[in-house]
Amino acid sequence: MSDTVQMPALGESVTEGTVTRWLKAVGETVELDEPLLEVSTDKVDTEIPSPFAGVLEKILVEEDETVEVGAALAEIGSGEGSGSSDDAKSADEAPAPQAPAEVTEEAPASGGGYETPAPSEESAPTESTTAESAPSGDGEEIKLPALGESVTEGTVTRWLKAVGDSVEVDEPLLEVSTDKVDTEVPSPIAGTLQKILVEEDETVEVGTVLAVIGSGAAAESAPAQKAPEPKAEEKTEAPKAEAPQAEQKTEAPKAEAPKADAPKAEASAPSTSGGSYLTPLVRKLASEKGVDISTVTGTGVGGRIRKEDVLEAAAKAEEAAKAAAAPKESAPAETAAPAKPSKASVPEVSPLRGTTEKASRLRKIIAERMVEALHSQAQLTTVVEVDVTRVARLRAKAKDGFKAREGANLTFLPFFALAAVEALKAYPKINGVLEGDQITYHAQENVGIAVDTPRGLLVPVIRDAGDLNLGGIARKIVDLATRTRDNKVGPDELSGATFTITNTGSGGALIDTPIVPGGTSAILGTGTIVKRPAVITDADGAEVIAIRSICYLSLSYDHRLVDGADASRYLTAIKKRIEEGAFESEVGL
Repeated sequence: MSDTVQMPALGESVTEGTVTRWLKAVGETVELDEPLLEVSTDKVDTEIPSPFAGVLEKILVEEDETVEVGAALAEIGSGEGSGSSDDAKSADEAPAPQAPAEVTEEAPASGGGYETPAPSEESAPTESTTAESAPSGDGEEIKLPALGESVTEGTVTRWLKAVGDSVEVDEPLLEVSTDKVDTEVPSPIAGTLQKILVEEDETVEVGTVLAVIGSGAAAESAPAQKAPEPKAEEKTEAPKAEAPQAEQKTEAPKAEAPKADAPKAEASAPSTSGGSYLTPLVRKLASEKGVDISTVTGTGVGGRIRKEDVLEAAAKAEEAAKAAAAPKESAPAETAAPAKPSKASVPEVSPLRGTTEKASRLRKIIAERMVEALHSQAQLTTVVEVDVTRVARLRAKAKDGFKAREGANLTFLPFFALAAVEALKAYPKINGVLEGDQITYHAQENVGIAVDTPRGLLVPVIRDAGDLNLGGIARKIVDLATRTRDNKVGPDELSGATFTITNTGSGGALIDTPIVPGGTSAILGTGTIVKRPAVITDADGAEVIAIRSICYLSLSYDHRLVDGADASRYLTAIKKRIEEGAFESEVGL
């Protein structure tokens, strides 16, 4: 009797998919939830796990063929009496006929529990996969949780625990990336991680079973079954003292033979090779930072090298390079003082130069949304010059007391944000949105704050910013920016903005023309603050030249809804509020 594997639903609006690659051939054994094929849609490329365990008897849709959701892709049988299955097994076992006998003889010593579910004539890989599936009987399934109102799927970017590791309640178990946020998923239960069902870089829907956590008894027996496998190679090693070396050399190839055992091979690597296993994220980061992994000591479970280890190694290498360069630079200065101009500020060559890498999920999402925003709106930018001297003086007086009272640094950004929110209430068109033939003027000001992170640009949202004072806005900015950079922000905090502010001046930019995010009508850019001479009117009404703190405010907007005059009036309102500098009550003066 055979079961039919169908094209699953891959999203709310996805109706068809293209088979890009079959990961199993006809006659091969397939485990439950083992990747069976790769499918590409107009929204995602993903692996399809097998919903059944057995033998792949027939492939109904060839590679590069496009079929609708629900179409039959293949047939998987029970494996009993299947000629193709027996032939495939005998062909695989032909090169090493003695290995199964060795493992069978060792089985009683390592625990006879595995002999019941597996026939005695099965090969070692089959016993291993049988042992791997055993924990699911007494373990609890860990599913991909809902990560936001509109989030339907997520990509596993990194497992923070390996098979066999103990997990506490609410301890981070894995990292997941969605189209809105990268976040850690905590374990809902305590126990031992018995089985990993979704590998890194795989994309699955909300509710998909990711792993199995149980009491730990089954997880301990799985590694025990693997131990006898290398003993099949002990025949080639005469001295018993060298047997452990033979195990180390042969364990990795044996573990890689069956594809279903790949997770266990990776999970066991830290304990056998001192943390040599690297996740794709760590490997990519090490490449970007130019860090030699062989010189890094892992601080993760079992000596695994984590992201923090790579960042620390990169920081130490940078400090060492600066320390080594300091004597060389100071020597000419001592012998010839006028030679200072020779110290050119040449930036270091990036390790990414001349390389090619796959775009991250977040980068692809940013790219798609920026292009979509430009294609769906008529965008342009208006710029005004603002004198922030009074705010600068007020800030200098109040920043120490403000920090002690509010617990946040008093930067210029909260002043701009408060003035922008107040102006939004007076000019609701800037805070509105045109959808089809209807214009919505929002009753609240949800302000997105653009945050630069190592992973890319993210925009957490200050909800109901119109109800906050300067201190409240300052605290919100610090909290959201910190948690966003630390990857602790929730997906719902990254959506729902009605207006956006981007502080391009933090990078030294004078003027920018930011792109208006989709679903909104405007974005305010704040340029860097510089001191320069300007003509002002003094207390006596005379025009004088004075040193002033100046910056530019840029407003990009959707011209389908907002006219140039609307933009100018809005910017002028902010300019007037900032130049007045009447924020004494807000800062406690």
